[in-house]
Amino acid sequence: MPAPKTPSLTTDIVIELSDRPDVPIVLIRRKHPPHGWALPGGFVDVGESLEHAAVREAEEETALRVTLKILLGCYSDPSRDPRGHTASAVYIAEAVGEPQAQDDAAGVAVFSPEALPSPLVFDHARILRDYLIWRRQGRLPTPSIP
Repeated sequence: MPAPKTPSLTTDIVIELSDRPDVPIVLIRRKHPPHGWALPGGFVDVGESLEHAAVREAEEETALRVTLKILLGCYSDPSRDPRGHTASAVYIAEAVGEPQAQDDAAGVAVFSPEALPSPLVFDHARILRDYLIWRRQGRLPTPSIP
């Protein structure tokens, strides 16, 4: 029996800078299409756990060593990535220090989650709305069907 065709597995990370007032978050400016602002993240390698991939991708793109706090949710709308169907496990993590753009990041910046840049690519605006629910209300968002 042939293996089923499935979405590519990815991970995205909301990085909170816990050593700064108001605990801002880190976004990258993408080097490759689609261009725009995004959460750090990327594809999970074969043989790698979601958690390891999240920590690895965060460091590869921002030079920050993160500590995972919680799984915010899984995002799998077939239209979330114009390059093809992906399913992403999104983590909230914390870090300290100064982020630096590396790897697939053309730039990196720190933002208040209430004042985000534009454009945000993929479904990252939706993810960050869910993150704000968690941050403000201390609860995970209710899963919804897009």
